[in-house]
Amino acid sequence: MSSFLKFTAPLKGIVPPMITPLTGDGSLDSDSVEKLIEHLISGGVHGIFILGTTGEFSGLSYQTRRELITQTCDQVGGRVPVLVGVTDVSIEESIALAEFSAEAGAYAVVVAPPFYMNIDQQELTHYYLQLADAISLPMFLYNMPSHTKLTIEVDTAVRLSAHERIIGLKDSSAHAVYFQSLCHSFRNHSDFVLMVGPEEMMAETVLMGSNGGVCGGANLFPELYVALYEAAANRDFEKIKVYQECVMEISQNIYQVGGYKSSYMKGLKTALSFAGLCQAQFAPPLYPFSEQEVEELRRRVEKITSVLDLKEV
Repeated sequence: MSSFLKFTAPLKGIVPPMITPLTGDGSLDSDSVEKLIEHLISGGVHGIFILGTTGEFSGLSYQTRRELITQTCDQVGGRVPVLVGVTDVSIEESIALAEFSAEAGAYAVVVAPPFYMNIDQQELTHYYLQLADAISLPMFLYNMPSHTKLTIEVDTAVRLSAHERIIGLKDSSAHAVYFQSLCHSFRNHSDFVLMVGPEEMMAETVLMGSNGGVCGGANLFPELYVALYEAAANRDFEKIKVYQECVMEISQNIYQVGGYKSSYMKGLKTALSFAGLCQAQFAPPLYPFSEQEVEELRRRVEKITSVLDLKEV
């Protein structure tokens, strides 16, 4: 049974897009999944989002996806909501994975636009409504134009929000004006959840009226991102300044090693391997850092960790 019935209030806070721990042969690293989930929950996160961009969903087999859904829902055991990414180019595959997630006990699914066919907003609206009609779980729209080449326009989001199962939107566009427009359009609809992806702007969007952030860095330092969210929710600007500086140091140092377009993913997962929370193994087409890049990242992570210790985060 879905845990949606248990979590009735609109989702708020920090919902990490959990990385997918893998072994050297590409299979799911179940031991690391267990360690990572406990690390996140003990860090105070408000939910867990699996099979998103940070979870490398597009490079995973459906078998691995199902294994991760089952283990995550079982281990979380209703302590926090579990959100599952079911984005696919085939609506049949998205429906099947959504129903598998429902049976496993997930709270909701998250769906980006199908990312191959050229479609317009009218076709996108029809697609989302068709999907929402066919599944039993609540759905979050996922605006990720850098990867899907299509923006969920604000008017489209408003129209889709009328569907009883479409309960929120995660925005990873990093476009502040777009997000301001969302907040304005939904200002009288507090039950529609607005979450932001880029962690660098999470505190800012909470001050604007959002519900929180889907912050990749919370995989590594969950307490920091929870503290920043709480500071923003409480309008504690002194704490916001301190924690925001830490988040920017993470962004500029951990996510930019090597100069790859995938440096964020490589940096985050490799840093997690230093903490014993996963192996630095990736789903193709991604591949690990060189030894030199690993050592450079290690120096940067040690420096950031010492700063966090000094700030008692």
